Amino acid sequence: MHQPEPPPPDGLLPLAATALDLHRATCTGPFLAGPDDLDALHDLGCALLRLLDVHAERATPIREVATPLREARLRAWQLTDLLHRAAHAVPRPRPAPTHLCRRHHGAVRLIRRRATAAELRT
Repeated sequence: MHQPEPPPPDGLLPLAATALDLHRATCTGPFLAGPDDLDALHDLGCALLRLLDVHAERATPIREVATPLREARLRAWQLTDLLHRAAHAVPRPRPAPTHLCRRHHGAVRLIRRRATAAELRT
C-alpha cells in the first residue's frame, strides 16, 4: 500500500535550506568569506545550537532520540566555535564587533551547562 508523504516542515528550516541552495548557486569561483559573512554564519550557528539544545532537552526521556540530538548539539557547538575563531582571524578594517563575542559567550554558557569537558574535547 502506498504511504502518504509527510507534510512539509513548518517554520524557518525550509527557508534556510532554500537560502543555502541560493548561496551555492550564486557563489562561484574563488571565494573568501568576509567579516559580515562570518558574522552571519556565526549567528546561524548559534541559532542552530539553541534549536538543537531545545530539542535534545525535550527528548531526554526518549534515549534513542536524545542521544543523537545531544551529539548534534556538540557538533553545532564545534561549528560555532570554529566560526568565531575564523571571524577573528579574517582581516578587517576595524576591530571585531563586540556583539560577535557576546553572542559567542552566550553559546559558551549554554554548552558548558549541558556538556562535560571530556565531551567538548571529542
